[in-house]
Amino acid sequence: MLDKLLNKHEFYIALTIVILAVFITSVNSTFLTVANIFDLIKSSLVMGILSLGTFFVIVSGDIDVSFPAIAVVSMYVTSKLFNYIGFESSIIAAFLLAGAIGIVLGLFNGFFVSKFNVPTLIVTLGTQYLFQGFLLAFIGTGIINNLPKSFNDFSKMSLMNVKQGRLIYSLPASSLILLGAVILTWAIVRYTKIGRGIFAIGGAPEAAKRVGFDIKKIQYFIYGYSGFLAGLAGIVHASIIRAANPFDIVGIELNVIAAVVLGGTSIKGGKGSVLGTLLGVGLIVMINNSLILMGVSSYWNRFVVGLVIIFSIGATTYRNKRGEKNYA
Repeated sequence: MLDKLLNKHEFYIALTIVILAVFITSVNSTFLTVANIFDLIKSSLVMGILSLGTFFVIVSGDIDVSFPAIAVVSMYVTSKLFNYIGFESSIIAAFLLAGAIGIVLGLFNGFFVSKFNVPTLIVTLGTQYLFQGFLLAFIGTGIINNLPKSFNDFSKMSLMNVKQGRLIYSLPASSLILLGAVILTWAIVRYTKIGRGIFAIGGAPEAAKRVGFDIKKIQYFIYGYSGFLAGLAGIVHASIIRAANPFDIVGIELNVIAAVVLGGTSIKGGKGSVLGTLLGVGLIVMINNSLILMGVSSYWNRFVVGLVIIFSIGATTYRNKRGEKNYA
């Protein structure tokens, strides 16, 4: 059992998180306070939801950089439409509309990827600018500070409140959206044929086609699902900052892709896990949010993240080659 655990990439990521947490705490004891832990969780929500959609894309052997633009369009259009018609219903309606917009935009990506077999990086790089440009040119450029009442009510909901001194720290209810996305993604991977197909086309597309997987339909699902989660992430982001900014989120794609790859998902496709993806997100967020606690300039964030990613990929490649050698 120990040998099996030591061969798991997730074990080393979890171990890295523990070691880093101990080190940061030794430098600044506020790291393990409830306030900072809740802050880390809150900072992980949007990236975590986006990473689950990106996880499917990378496992299938592709790269998508358009999901932040999809999140922004879904968030901004939903907020502006609800304000325009004076819609004050449950936040569920906002998630449904944003998710639907995300699906449509995701399927737009899927159409070009599956129909014309264009490299996904080129397609999604183009649609990223297309979606964002359409938003700014035809829908609006101003920050919406007066969000619908349902957004504000949702932003005030919490799963847990902890009082420290005179301050009360809350775990936002939007954490449930991430939890639901995790369960749904895991269930697709674990129990559905399409989940197996995603891994199959990432590992060996021709072999997957020969055994009966419909690659085009799976690609449509992948990008539709990624778009759906991006729509949800957009609403979560708006509820956290209590505003809809058309310039937000875009630029987060590199951190999200880094988190997925850091979590053990093969950039070539065919390998990865939901747990590893979440651990990768946790490590990226911990690095980004905690360097300041150690008195390190935030300019070092990218350097440290890049260093960790290179080390992680190198260690994974070494273990895989050693495993193949031992098997032979």
